[in-house]
Amino acid sequence: MTQSAAELRRTLGVTDAVVIGLGSMIGAGIFAALGPAARAAGSGLLLGLAVAAVVAYCNATSSARLAALYPASGGTYVYGRERLGPFWGYLAGWSFVVGKTASCAAMALTVGAYVWPGQSHAVAVAAVVALTAVNYGGIQKSAWLTRVIVAVVLAVLASVVVVCLGSGASEAGRLDVGASGGAGGVLQAAGLLFFAFAGYARIATLGEEVRDPARTIPRAIPLALGITLVVYAAVAVAVLSVLGADALGRAGAPLVEAVRAAGVPGLAPVVRVGAAVAALGSLLALILGVSRTTLAMARDGHLPRALSAVHPRFQVPHRAEAAVGAVVAVLAATVDVRGAIGFSSFGVLAYYAVANASAWTLGSTSRSGSGSGSGSSAGSTSDADADSGSGSGSVARVVPAVGLLGCGVLAFALPAVSVVVGAGVLGVGAVAYGIRKWRAR
Repeated sequence: MTQSAAELRRTLGVTDAVVIGLGSMIGAGIFAALGPAARAAGSGLLLGLAVAAVVAYCNATSSARLAALYPASGGTYVYGRERLGPFWGYLAGWSFVVGKTASCAAMALTVGAYVWPGQSHAVAVAAVVALTAVNYGGIQKSAWLTRVIVAVVLAVLASVVVVCLGSGASEAGRLDVGASGGAGGVLQAAGLLFFAFAGYARIATLGEEVRDPARTIPRAIPLALGITLVVYAAVAVAVLSVLGADALGRAGAPLVEAVRAAGVPGLAPVVRVGAAVAALGSLLALILGVSRTTLAMARDGHLPRALSAVHPRFQVPHRAEAAVGAVVAVLAATVDVRGAIGFSSFGVLAYYAVANASAWTLGSTSRSGSGSGSGSSAGSTSDADADSGSGSGSVARVVPAVGLLGCGVLAFALPAVSVVVGAGVLGVGAVAYGIRKWRAR
């Protein structure tokens, strides 16, 4: 059967999918999020990292199960629509597109801040234009560039870990896991650190471009998350052992300060370059994910249907990618959105809350779905419903239940401004949905 011109080309294998997930997670977050998290949690930073990892694991497991059943572009937008109803799918898509568009601009500005601080906005716009062009050329080009970026960033982070742990300034006593910031501080740190984890579902949003998605996606998501957790834990331990929680909380560039405190200031410029490259990797993956969710929402009429077009040669959603790139470029040129990280975390946690609620409806379904099929809801739902009454069904619901609860707790543990703005934006999206439905009557 020939592939429809309106569909995307399935070219990504397990390795490519894992690399894209790593490029989404091992990005600027690890260079920037440790400081704010340490300020919130104090000596409880590692506890906050553990909480964020548990919630991320639950979310990743839920996303992997759903992606195997519904291997289409859009991720949780599709899962919520199929499992919970059109409104919840729409709300997930709205949360993702709005929150991650702000994240795109934040990552672009991070590139500018590290590469040329005096012209950060100009560099940010150039980065957005260049990476949008790479994505426009096809998913394989994006995957190849992501491999290079991930290799560079991992090498830089490994250097930081070796230098810090091998220095005389490293003290095990600084790794006290007592929560000097209190339980609230640990939860807020977990919410902030979740920003650095929230890229594993990029694999799911690219479900329409993955070969044999029923097998590839459930393998790739936990692999990418596991590698990222190991890297983050190693970096957090190394930096904490040199700086301690208080100094880490005050550091503007934590990893740079750590290598200086370890007695190797010559590595600081390398770390800055690594941070810029990491931000580029995050930006590349974010544009990929936002454009695919935009494609899915446009197909259903929640966004202009013109954005659902697929390029006949490159087999990418070229209009959606161009639109996302244009919006991000305008934001990067005119607004300082670094403060939107908290809002982005709120939106992403809302997005994953819908994913966990959707996975909860699967019960004990263990089959991986229909392979590379369309992921229709009818067959999958019947399988889930048939199993949901069994004893194992209740066990299978524990993970999404914990994930749903975790997303809610972390979302409302974020700074108050982020919670208020995030809830307001979700409310605007809900109102827009209601108006559209009313006009369609």
